[in-house]
Amino acid sequence: SSDVADKPDTSSAAPVVPAVRLAIPSIKTATGAELKAARGEVHRVKTALGERGPVWWPDNAPDLTRKLAKNTPYADWYETQPGADR
Repeated sequence: SSDVADKPDTSSAAPVVPAVRLAIPSIKTATGAELKAARGEVHRVKTALGERGPVWWPDNAPDLTRKLAKNTPYADWYETQPGADR
């Protein structure tokens, strides 16, 4: 569902958005324990925002994130789109 009412409440995550903005660039320069900590922070924030973790929609539809459209139930539709790689 695309109904905003169906989505999880992310208002509590709003204060952590600046944290992920700081953590993502630090991944590029960090090493060792700092890198592990930065990745952990990014994961924590993205999970709080609903970008990672269990699906939040209640319709039992599969999570097709990170799937090629041509390998999903949308394959027939995809083939009709301009620029679809065939």
